[in-house]
Amino acid sequence: MRTDAKVVHLNKVAPEHKPSSPAGRLPVALISVRDKAAQQLRQALQSLFDNADDSLFEIADRATSNAEQNAFFEAMRDLRMKRRNIERGFLQQLFEAFAKLNQYEIGKPPALDAVSFDSLSLVQNDELEESVAVDTMVAKVMSRAAQPLGHLTTRMNALISKKLDDKSNPLGPHALCDYFIEASSSLGVQIKVKLIIFKLFEKHVLGDIDQLYAEANQTLVAAGILPELQSAPPRRQQRPGRPAASHTSPATHSQPVHVDEGLQEAAFSALHNLLSDLRGSSVLPARNVPSDAIPISSGDLLRLLSHMQTRAPQTVDDFDLQEQLGSLLSRVSAKTGKSRVVGEIDDDVINLVSMLFEFILDDRTLPDSLKALIGRLQIPLLKVAVIDKTFFSRGSHPARRLLNEIASAAMGWGDQDEAQRDSLYQKIEQIVARLLNDFVDDPAIFSELLADFLAFIGDERRRSELLEQRTRDAEEGRAKAEIARQEVEYALNQRLLGKTLPEVVVRLLQEAWSKVLLLTCLKHGTQSEEWQAALDTMDDLVWSVTPHEDDESRARLLELVPSLLKALREGLVSAAFDPFSTGDFFTQLEALHVQTLQRIQQPQATPGASGPAADASGESIAAAAVEAAPAMVEVVDEIVLLAPGESREPEPEISLPDNDEALIQVDNLRVGSWVEFQEDEEHKLRCKLAAVIKPTGKYIFVNRTGMKVLEKTRMGLASEFQRGAIRLLNDTLLFDRALESVIGNLRKLKNT
Repeated sequence: MRTDAKVVHLNKVAPEHKPSSPAGRLPVALISVRDKAAQQLRQALQSLFDNADDSLFEIADRATSNAEQNAFFEAMRDLRMKRRNIERGFLQQLFEAFAKLNQYEIGKPPALDAVSFDSLSLVQNDELEESVAVDTMVAKVMSRAAQPLGHLTTRMNALISKKLDDKSNPLGPHALCDYFIEASSSLGVQIKVKLIIFKLFEKHVLGDIDQLYAEANQTLVAAGILPELQSAPPRRQQRPGRPAASHTSPATHSQPVHVDEGLQEAAFSALHNLLSDLRGSSVLPARNVPSDAIPISSGDLLRLLSHMQTRAPQTVDDFDLQEQLGSLLSRVSAKTGKSRVVGEIDDDVINLVSMLFEFILDDRTLPDSLKALIGRLQIPLLKVAVIDKTFFSRGSHPARRLLNEIASAAMGWGDQDEAQRDSLYQKIEQIVARLLNDFVDDPAIFSELLADFLAFIGDERRRSELLEQRTRDAEEGRAKAEIARQEVEYALNQRLLGKTLPEVVVRLLQEAWSKVLLLTCLKHGTQSEEWQAALDTMDDLVWSVTPHEDDESRARLLELVPSLLKALREGLVSAAFDPFSTGDFFTQLEALHVQTLQRIQQPQATPGASGPAADASGESIAAAAVEAAPAMVEVVDEIVLLAPGESREPEPEISLPDNDEALIQVDNLRVGSWVEFQEDEEHKLRCKLAAVIKPTGKYIFVNRTGMKVLEKTRMGLASEFQRGAIRLLNDTLLFDRALESVIGNLRKLKNT
């Protein structure tokens, strides 16, 4: 629990920081950004709580039952009492996040949460609803403020040692939502009320976050930090009662709103200049344009592309867009009697999109069976680029994001999957069909399809994450059980290996008492009194069936047998061992004890007499005496305990130095990495590293549904890397990789 003593008051931020504190090492510009942001966020939180009472009261007034109404009234009371602590906790986390910006942390492998072996549970429904609400809030912010947030992250990276991305930016929507969830964790409210509070947080805190990013960027620009990055001005949300701006003409409906025209044009202009420098080379042959040729307008080009779009082939292998377009232009020229060509700017757009799709269709990360589908998007995306040149410069462009999201979702899709019955394949197929059939000149369709696809993959991702978590929990449980089995194996081998004992005792210990030891180890650990007591019982049993000749041993045996039998029975019952087998064990064990006692008795003891053994067992032992010697067995092989269905196959016998390249590749694998295993000449397996189980050193891989498909040891993976059977899949954004590759190639060609 946080206390007031830990709160950094906004009006005393600078004086309270000591020169040696982490925050004191922050650049002055970042301190200014932090303080201004904290002031705005504090006011936004106050607005949230000021409006929370009214909102909850209105909802309580519409409640359909007294219980529901009381729940809302209790929530109002709880919120009023804890609002100050929540505000302080939120701002404290914000300051702590900034304080850590210049603290470089040595990379650590992702730690798995501790797992209870007794109850492996899934994410609860309330947590799932909370997660969905947070994801939705973050997605909305990113859809409208990705560019200014990206510029802010870039500028902050120029000032600090730690590498940030938009998710780890202390002012990013992910971080702000985390601060609020943590700060409000003390609220004892139902999930229904919590979701309402989240809605208020979205409205009052995240609603004006665009303005916060704009001001933060301006503060850093004023300090001379990357002034060449020009962010678009924030979009003001439409307030109730304020009329929306009307379109000046129908033609503007299909045109995007260019919020920063200078930056967008500069980005495309750079690409245009690169292409112009290469025009006439072998890469970009000079166009053979007649002197009287008339360039067609962008509108005419869109109509020709729409004509091609409706007749696009199912496969893209033999489809040459520029050749098809040239053929159409020749027919238009012949029909009109005037030579018509594509204008130079639009021709550059066509060349760029063609190069981008060459990269995409050659990309080894995309499954081959999905490349054909994605390849059919070339004409729709070309039309978007003709309409809106920001397509090349704006990472948040809906068309770019749709392509990136499709590629990301397809990462784990294997060619062996049944396309006809796979929901992801069918969804991508629907998107492609919708664009080919319905997209004419209004790019808004991409926003609609993007929202629909994000909702679809959000549902799929939540299901896969639940199963993946269940897989991790189960593997942690298995690891704990495996370590416990090794402890039991060691204890058994230490006491039995190399000894010759009655067969019934060896079977009792190996088949039955091993289960008691395993359960005790899992529940109480090897440092517990219960574990030591179980070992003592095993030691007493082994001693009790070992031949003894002296009276002192006979006296000890007489005293030991009752408590030993009691401990054995209680242990086997606690482990739920088969009662029929238990009864058989005890019958044979009793006979062994009788024989041991008879060997110690005086030779003149009569067979029919009732000896001391009868006193020890509480019943006559005459009938239990067995004249024949018990079956003995020498324990020569190490005892190995296997779980049901388990087999311990030896891993490849390889020994590599710590600096071996294959081991370095294994150690660089991060949880969440996608890899492709070449199983044989025809089959490949795509899977994701879901967990590294530390106690056993197992690497657990799952498919895209979250189901376990493979497990490997560190050396086993190194062996796979050595023989080239593993390939890391690049999970960065597909369009961005393609654009980066195209620009890089053009620059190389220009410099040669």
